[in-house]
Amino acid sequence: MLSSSPIALSFEFFPPKNDEGRKALLAAAHELAVLDPAFVTVTFGAGGSTKSGTFEAAKLLQQDCGLNVGAHLSYFGTPKAELFAYADQLWDAGIRHLVALRGDIPQGQSPANFKEPDYFEYTSEFVEALLKRHPFDISVGAYPEKHPDAPSLDADLIALEKKCSAGAARAITQFFFDPAIYQNFVSQARNKGILTPITPGLLPIRDFNKICGFAEKCQAHIPQEFKEIFTNSSDPVATGIDLLSRQILALKEMGVSHFHFYTLNHSDMVIGACRQARIRL
Repeated sequence: MLSSSPIALSFEFFPPKNDEGRKALLAAAHELAVLDPAFVTVTFGAGGSTKSGTFEAAKLLQQDCGLNVGAHLSYFGTPKAELFAYADQLWDAGIRHLVALRGDIPQGQSPANFKEPDYFEYTSEFVEALLKRHPFDISVGAYPEKHPDAPSLDADLIALEKKCSAGAARAITQFFFDPAIYQNFVSQARNKGILTPITPGLLPIRDFNKICGFAEKCQAHIPQEFKEIFTNSSDPVATGIDLLSRQILALKEMGVSHFHFYTLNHSDMVIGACRQARIRL
């Protein structure tokens, strides 16, 4: 079924590590701003390792590009008091959107070492506490192929329902490459009574081998067809744009009206795919 809703786009960026990266981020953001995104987000390092970088990048995108910016905020390993202080800092800077996540568990650490009352143990409790602190617009994560740490997809859906019931405005999925996986996941979520919007997260494939590494870590399936296409491709970027545009069109036919792109601080492939799919351009 074709969606009659206006198409919304959003983009994820990561904090730059140096001045060259800062220039690249700004260039990509300005180029993507032409697509009139509903919002953009900035990632957050494990254990709060890039907290200051996230804040500075969020302010930069907000002030220099005039974008509606959301900051990722991961709670694992960070005391509640520190998280609240950072949330206050974001609010005071005019940032009203948070992407609330558990975050990766660093090697050698265990959730058993970070318990209540000083630490959050569940994302649903984190969302609830953030909303009591300030009326943020909160996004949470969703995992169409199951979070690697979840015992089952059903357990993952139960966790998603709790995050949504706690007040999340939307869930943004981990990247996937087969639209049918997303469709099946949304169907199961709706059967669980989850009515919160579930926005597909799409990852452009620029370097196929690198993306294979990402996918293995996240347990995301890459269709065999993709492997064959890239093996025979003389222009991997053009191939990636074509595959991304196909994903967009297939999801649009399923009724999807909001697409979130993991840009990796590049603009060309997202712009190319949107142009090919006749979205905005």
